[in-house]
Amino acid sequence: MKVTITRSCTVQPDGPCFNGSMPLTESDQTGILTHVPTIYFYKPHSQNWLTTKHTIFTTLQTSLAKALAHFYPLAGRLRWLDGARLELDCNSSGAHLIEADSDATFSDLGDFTPSPDFVHLVPRINYSLPIEEIPLLAMQVTNFRCRGVTLGYSVSHAVVDGQSALHFISEWANLARGAPLGASPSLDRRLLRAGDPPSEARSRFEHPQFDPPPFLVGRSNNKEEREKETVVSMLKLSRSQVQLLKTEANRGTARAYTRYEAIAGHIWRSACRARGHAPEQPTALGICVDVRGRVRPPLPPKFFGNAIIDVIARGRSGELADRPLGYAAGKIREAIDGVTSEYVHSVIDFLKNLDDFSRLQDIHALRTEGGSFYGNPNIGVVSWMCLPLHGLDFGWGKEFFMAPGSHDCDGDSLILPACGGDAGDLLVALCLQVECMEDFKKFFYQEI
Repeated sequence: MKVTITRSCTVQPDGPCFNGSMPLTESDQTGILTHVPTIYFYKPHSQNWLTTKHTIFTTLQTSLAKALAHFYPLAGRLRWLDGARLELDCNSSGAHLIEADSDATFSDLGDFTPSPDFVHLVPRINYSLPIEEIPLLAMQVTNFRCRGVTLGYSVSHAVVDGQSALHFISEWANLARGAPLGASPSLDRRLLRAGDPPSEARSRFEHPQFDPPPFLVGRSNNKEEREKETVVSMLKLSRSQVQLLKTEANRGTARAYTRYEAIAGHIWRSACRARGHAPEQPTALGICVDVRGRVRPPLPPKFFGNAIIDVIARGRSGELADRPLGYAAGKIREAIDGVTSEYVHSVIDFLKNLDDFSRLQDIHALRTEGGSFYGNPNIGVVSWMCLPLHGLDFGWGKEFFMAPGSHDCDGDSLILPACGGDAGDLLVALCLQVECMEDFKKFFYQEI
């Protein structure tokens, strides 16, 4: 697929907004600090396609300027402080908006499973630039030969999590349609910052999510696993299949497991089997927990930033594969239940006490040796099930499909609502080594 950029511009906030430094929280500055891409697919209805193309770009440009006046941190830039720490410079440098034309049609994309073609549908971020020059937000509208349109956006994970990113883009769509702002963001990041000095009283907690994940038995690193070819699959789960997994997980338990706990446990077990692990193989599952409602007092619902804590469930492959699904689900629940308000603040204080953040930061593009790696024998399962992903209407109709824009690291998986179909249908976007994927599918579906 050939994609040609036809024009681009920098969009700055339309109106006065705060200008100055905004300290980032400790959670903002750990983990993946690169941009997270997402793509929405549209079929605008218009007889005059050239007029529609012009209107779409102009509408996006004008409404984006209005949106950035409310969400002005996204128009700023990052800069380094001492000890590998970052802060946000709210300087209104602006977001990057691109228009492009593709020689392909939507039918060329098959079932829209994330593929190497998707890289052409999201803005390319040049990480070789000084960090002070890299936009935190970049969007690309791509016009297809079939008169379809994609909107791909990439947003810095150092500034927002998924909940905040979706709040921004939904409000941007409201403004594009001429509707008023629905809810202003809560921009006070001090609500999730450590004290000064940070507390030492919570040192009884352990924080294994900051330790290296297990290697394969007999290995001292993951270099060989990093280099293996991977493939992405979109696995469909009907509402009835989800219920079957919950029923299986809940056999003999007094407190019912959630959809996430049951599905993530099933993914974990299936990956252990497909990878052919030895029974004694240690394995870990990475979990992202939204803490907005877990801290006391709770954060404002529209807290704008990173309000997630990573935790780890651990087990041995033989036990996970051979025992009932409830065993894996129980390991996951144990990790999630540990995320209390006191634990969240212990993580913040732990990070605040670090002299050097660099070992906990991934500032590289994906699939580089310097980036984080949670592949074989481990896996990460992120949930987008409860996020308002769908119904994004900028004035030319709602999307008919949306997908992650990049998902090409071994062990990455994402659970999200299916587009169309019955309410409760889900998709699992999964990246595994090529040699493991077909076996994974077999194990994944054989019990449901």
